[in-house]
Formats: sequence, C-alpha cells, structure tokens
Amino acid sequence: MAKVSIIGSGFSGLAAACFAAKDGHDVSVFEKNSTIGGRARSFSEAGFTFDMGPSWYWMPDVFESFFNAFGKSATDFYHLQQLDPGFQIVFGKQDILPVPAKLEDLYKVFESCESGSSQALQKFLKEAEFKYRVGMQDLVYKPAFSWLEYANLDVARGMLQSNLFSSVSSYVRKYFKDPRLQALMEFPVLFLGAMANKIPALYTMMNYSALVQGTWYPEGGMFKIIDGMENLAKSLGVQFYPNTPITNIEVEGGAVSAVHTATGRIPTDGVIASADYNHVEQNLLEPAYRNYSSEYWDKKTFAPSCLIYYLGVDKRIDNLLHHNLFFDADFVRHAESIYKTPEWPGEPLFYVCCPSKTDTTVAPAGMENLFILVPIATGLEDTEVKRESYFASIINRIEAHTGSSIASNIIYKKNYCLDNFVSDYHAFGGNAYGLANTLNQTAVLKPSLRNKKVKNLFYTGQLTVPGPGVPPALISGQVAAKELLKYLNKRESHETLV
Repeated sequence: MAKVSIIGSGFSGLAAACFAAKDGHDVSVFEKNSTIGGRARSFSEAGFTFDMGPSWYWMPDVFESFFNAFGKSATDFYHLQQLDPGFQIVFGKQDILPVPAKLEDLYKVFESCESGSSQALQKFLKEAEFKYRVGMQDLVYKPAFSWLEYANLDVARGMLQSNLFSSVSSYVRKYFKDPRLQALMEFPVLFLGAMANKIPALYTMMNYSALVQGTWYPEGGMFKIIDGMENLAKSLGVQFYPNTPITNIEVEGGAVSAVHTATGRIPTDGVIASADYNHVEQNLLEPAYRNYSSEYWDKKTFAPSCLIYYLGVDKRIDNLLHHNLFFDADFVRHAESIYKTPEWPGEPLFYVCCPSKTDTTVAPAGMENLFILVPIATGLEDTEVKRESYFASIINRIEAHTGSSIASNIIYKKNYCLDNFVSDYHAFGGNAYGLANTLNQTAVLKPSLRNKKVKNLFYTGQLTVPGPGVPPALISGQVAAKELLKYLNKRESHETLV
C-alpha cells in the first residue's frame, strides 16, 4: 500500500482520490480552505444557501460513469431534476428565447425565429452527437503525453470529421442566419476561453449535451455532488485534512518523497496536484523541478474570470427561470473586452441563476436566491469600487426584464471576484475557468498532466487535460490517478523482483 497525497479537494482532486483509494492505497487529501469542494464549495447566510461556483449540470453521462466505476449511481448520492425550460436567453424586454427540454418543442422555437431552421437543427445535432461520441469516448480520457495517442485511424478520422480546424462561429453560421439562434448555438462554448471564431468547431459537441441530454439540477445544489464524492471517498478510506495548505513539495532522487504543511513533513509515495498548476510549480517546487517558467504562463490564453454577486431577496420574482442569460447588450464588444483588449467591460452580458425557482431548500419561504455572474478578463485590477460600479446597472436590467423591483428587497448581498479567486484558490491571474480551449492549447499542447522531471508527481484540473468545466475535471482526476497508479504498480513490481 502506497501513500498518495492529493493537493486540493475540487472535483478533479476528489475524483483522483477515489480512484487511488479504490486501487488500495492510503490516500490523504490536503485542502487549504476550511471546507471541501474547491470552486464548488457552498455557504449559507441569512437562511440562504449559495453554490459558490459551478451551477450548470450538463453531460450527465460523465457523472454517472464516474459513480458507476465504484458500483454506484449518481442517484445514490443526490436526486436529479431536469429543468424545463433548461434555460432562457433574454435579448430584450419582449425578445426572450426559451430552451425547452423536449426536442419537438425546441424545433418549434427555432421555426418561430427562422423558417427551415428546425431541419438545420436536426442535422446540426446529429453531427454534434457524433462529435460528442468521438470526444467523450476517444479523446478526453487520454493523458495527452504524445500525439501518437491519437494515431488510431478511427480517432484521426473522427477528429477530422469533427471539424477540428473550423471555428464554432463559422460552423454555426453555415446552419443558422438568425442572430438569436447563432447566439444560442455559440453560448455553450462561451466559457471555454475565447471568442467563438477562435474555438474549434469540435466543441459544438457541447450543444448535444445542452440541447439533447438537457439541463439538470441536483436537489440541494451543485455542492451535493461534492458531498456525494466526499462520502464516496471516505467509504474508500480517504482521509481529509481541511485548513491544511501544502507549503512545499520535497523531491529526492527524481521523485517526491514528502509534502510539507505548517505542522510538519508528511512522507508520500506520490502526489496528484489538483491545486492551481502555476501555483504548485512556482511556489511549491524548486525551479529545477518545474515543467514551465513564469514566462510560459504569461503567454497562455486563459478562459474568463468573473464578477459574482450572491443575493438574498425577500420576495418572489416573476419572469426568471432557474438559468437566465442576459444577452441584451453588445456580445462582440463584451467578448473583445475579455479576449482581445483585456479591460473591464462597458455594458456587460451576464448570467442569473435563480435556484429557488427549483429548490425550496436554498431560500426561506417566499424569497429568492440569486447568483449573478459577469464574465471578465483575468489579470485586471480588482477593487470594491469597481465591483460595485456594475451592480446598480445590472439590477436595473433585471428589474426591467422581470417588471419587479429588486434592489429595495435585497436582504443579503456578497460579491466575489478576481482577488477572491487568488486568495481562495491561488488562481493564476484570478482565473475562474482555466485555460482557453483554443486549437493551440488542445490535447498535447496543454500543460502536461505529468511532471517531466519528477516521476511520481502529476497534475489534474482545469489547467491541464482535458480542460475547463466540471465533467472534464472529473475526467482529469481519473486520468491523473490512472497515470500515478501505473507508476506505483510498476515500482511495486520492481521492488518485488528485487
């Protein structure tokens, strides 16, 4: 039995811990914060319970596959409810595009916007399903150490047929002319880290999950997934150490020999770092053992960070769904402020999550729980004045849409932005979603899952393969654990022979 240390308890860290423990190893998870979950933590105040980060439950098959690996099902840990409509996009007060759960109803919505678009959507989704199958079965579970991993003829053919070298923007415009439909079909890649004309069309596979598999909600909030994974890990023997940041990774003879905390040295046979990749390399490792320099990270293209408001409102609010996208401003101008000329946006687009529309446990009776997110660039100057400068205009736009006063009914308010991501997660540049999934940051071109100089140190999470998002994080943890287990099993076989 080897001693395995996991740094960080987000989705990828918890997934890695479960797979390492399943293999029979002594697994310890070290978390710098007081609660488990990384960006998917939750908190409660004034009778409201807020998910701090992820709020979309897409790709349900990935969650199910994870729990199935341990003889379990997602429903053993939380109850899922499909949302119908899954979400709505607000283009203006009288211009709202709902996204119903049933495809037959979705075809009608498309036809109401553009004649003939329902047939185009059927073809689009058929191709998206193919991309999803190729992506989820053949691509994302690879460690991406070498392009030879993708040399299989079927995989190569699948990648080419998945329009890897076309952009999402150009691909969508082949099918749809109405700007609202174009916005809807580009939305699922919004947080992949670049404008739609820079993201490979392979990622339109996300539309298959969003529109065919549907949008779901785990009752009690996204933290229920974390809670379920933690309980699974504990049942496998994993030990958790909150409030225990790792301060140093000790390397001897080309391998990690111990991790250090404020209270002392902890011997280990292998490490999986689910914490921020840049932080682990630049602050926990000696320069000789780092994969990348600080200059390397400065040149990377990052997905957005965000400005978040958590609000408790002492009334019910009409005309909001669980998920609401406010695209009632200039999309291109906002995107350019994130990706092209990084700056605070003028009139931003934003997202409103109102889970109390679905879940009575997240707010007191007769009240609403609001989570408002504004995508912004990383590395900006973050001040309280700047955060508050957006609040009034955003609330005004929500009030205009809902026809209801909100500002005077807010009884709880908290904001969260770049500096919080840095202090809570050591997030490079205050990033919220990891690296952008651009073509030159895909697969082998992402920061490596393994440390090339330390044979028992591996990385997992949104800054390595397969990329940003909750389902990719689950997969990343599994892949990192598999690679560490290969090393440990090989070492054990060698020691047995000796």
